Order: sequence, then structure tokens, then C-alpha cells
Amino acid sequence: MDRTIERRAYRAHTDIVLILLVAAMSLMGIVAVCVATYSPASSPDISFLNHVVESSYTMRQCLFVLVAPLVVGFLMVLPYDFLFRRTELIYWIMVVLLAVVTVFNRAQGVKAWLDIIWGYTIQPSEFAKLSMILILAKQLSRSNRPMATPKSFMRVMITVMIPSVIILAEGETGSMLVIVALTAVMMYFSGVSLKLLGILAGIAMLGILSLYGIMVATGSTDYRLARISGFLNPELYSSSDSYQILQSQMAIGSGGLTGIGMFVDGSISQLNYVPADWTDFIYATIGEAWGFVGCMTVLVMYFLILLRMLYLAFYTRDKFGRLVICGVLGMLLFHVFENIAMTLGLMPITGIPLPFLSYGGSNMVTNMGGIGLVLNVTRNRSLSDAVSTPQTWHNPYRYSTKFKTRPW
Repeated sequence: MDRTIERRAYRAHTDIVLILLVAAMSLMGIVAVCVATYSPASSPDISFLNHVVESSYTMRQCLFVLVAPLVVGFLMVLPYDFLFRRTELIYWIMVVLLAVVTVFNRAQGVKAWLDIIWGYTIQPSEFAKLSMILILAKQLSRSNRPMATPKSFMRVMITVMIPSVIILAEGETGSMLVIVALTAVMMYFSGVSLKLLGILAGIAMLGILSLYGIMVATGSTDYRLARISGFLNPELYSSSDSYQILQSQMAIGSGGLTGIGMFVDGSISQLNYVPADWTDFIYATIGEAWGFVGCMTVLVMYFLILLRMLYLAFYTRDKFGRLVICGVLGMLLFHVFENIAMTLGLMPITGIPLPFLSYGGSNMVTNMGGIGLVLNVTRNRSLSDAVSTPQTWHNPYRYSTKFKTRPW
């Protein structure tokens, strides 16, 4: 590679390409939520703006998207060394918040939401994903051979297990799986041996199968077991636990190549045959309205976002920063894979939303927060590459004496 091009790739900058891709997905999400919440009482002939105003969910989604730049901007301009030095504090604050939700939430089943004001709620398990990315990036960047000693191995395992156990106790299996997935991605890119990763994956699979066997043997009525049973035998549970999956497949299939269009009376989406199609099953709405073309457009957009983050990680020499980007990449990758797979009936339902598209404030803030962390890293690259990247007005921390890091 030409040296000039290489210096440009490593330079400190605000990545406009990533911002534009995420903004386009967020706007597409507003349209998709509006279509999914189209009421049978509405007229298909009114303007799109009127459709937006008539849907309370769409109006709230617009609010979430408007708040998103504030979240991205806040995390983007935080001092880089502050993020590095305060990861433990952020982590323990999130653990306490998770514990508070578990103890004081009196809801039956899933206890993941905390009421705030005006009928809005927050989901701390979503924000916990970002705290996990930061603290794991710090722990795994301390050595060129992370988790090679019993002490470092136990430190990482305990760090992951504490919030995972609390989130699982809340009934939020999906968020727990996201944490496990992003941990695996960060371990891989940090240089953890493939042998150790294979052993951990084997132990995890054995644990899941054992837990499933115990639940079946004891006749458990847990909703998570019912979802797995519905996934394994969809025809047997077509009127109950697999109903949502079967209706989702029908909606996507009815879209054909180019879809049936938006705001169509009598559509599966309009008649609410797919429960919660504006949240976890928004992909079914996209498939029905825009068909195969719409589904592929969404996949291509996600591919470009993930590919861009992989590119940014590759040209980040600071190991802590690189792992932060890889953690956000792992989080979004698992969300996209699991959500679309469960919508198509290829994975059990886990309640994982589709990033930037599904309705939900906590998830939107978390995803945008992840983008903010990625942009923070790219703006402060000269911390580890003083020769190739000059100090600029938007990168005032280049000569910080408090920040210590290791090169990749």
C-alpha cells in the first residue's frame, strides 16, 4: 500500500461514511414502524406525514431518532482517556442498576424495564452492553496474550458472569446472549488462543443442552422452553408458541420480489397477524411491504455498516480502541443475525430487536451509543500514532500524560 494512502487510513477523523449509513437506516426504521402500525381505521390515501402523526409508535420513534445525534455526539466528544480510566466505574454503576431493576420490578416473567416519566421506560440490560464493551476492551488490551494466565482468565470470566446472571434472572435471555456473543468477538480480535475459544464454546453449548434437558425432564413451564419447543416443532405449536414465527414467514413470503407496497388494506401487517411487528419482527413488515428487494437492501446496508467498522478497527493501532470497535461490531452483528434468523424461523424467538429499525428507545440509544464510541476512537487515533496523525482541533488529547495504552 502506498505510504500516503496508509497514513490517510490511520488518520484521526470523524467517519462521515459510518454516520451516513446509520442515519439512512434510522430513517428507514421510521418508515418501517409507520407501515407496521398502520391501522385498519386509517385511509391509505392520506399523506405519509399524516400516517406518521396517526401512529403514536412512529411519533415516539421519531423522537428516539432525534435524540440519537445527542447520544452519538456526547459519547464522541468524551475524553478518550476518561473512557479508559473510568470503565470500572461505568461497569459497576450498570451492575447496580441491573440489580435494582431485578429486585424492585414487580412484573411477572420478564423484569427488564424501569419506569421513568410520562409512560416511558428504560431497559438497563441494553445499556449494560456498552459498559461490557468498555471494560472488556480494557481488560483484554492489557496484554498481548490476554487470558493466558489463570488470574487474567478468571478476571474476564467473572466480569462477564456477574451482569449475565443478573440479566438472565430478569428473564432477558436475548440480552445475555448478546453479551456472550460480543465477548466472544472481542476475545477473538484480542488474540485469545483459538484452542481456549473452542473450549469455552464447547462448555457453553454443553451447559445450554444440559439446562434444556433439565427443564424438559422437570416439566418446566418457562416461556423460554416453550419458545424452543415452538421452534423445534412449529406445526405442533402453530396456534401458540410458534404462531409468531409462522405468521412472520407468511408475511415475508407474501411480499414476493418487490413487495405489496406500503399502507395496503387487508395486508398481514395491517391486520396485525404478526404480533409486535413494529419491534422484534419489523423485518417481516419490510419483507411484506418491499419484498425480496427490501429485505436484501436491509442486509446490504447492515453489511456496509459492519464492513466499515471492521475497516476502522483494522486501521486503529491502539488495542483498547480497536477492541471497542470490535465489541460494537460484535453487538450489532449478533443482533442482526439473531433477529433476522428468528423472523425467518431459523432461530428460536429471543426478543432481540433489529438495530436502528425496530421500535424502542433503549435499544436505539444503545446502538447509537455504540456508534458514538466507534467515532470517539477514530477521532483520537493520534494517541497511538503520533507520527502519522498530527494533532488537530478535534483531537486535543494527543499529548495526555495520564493516558497509557499498548499498541496493537
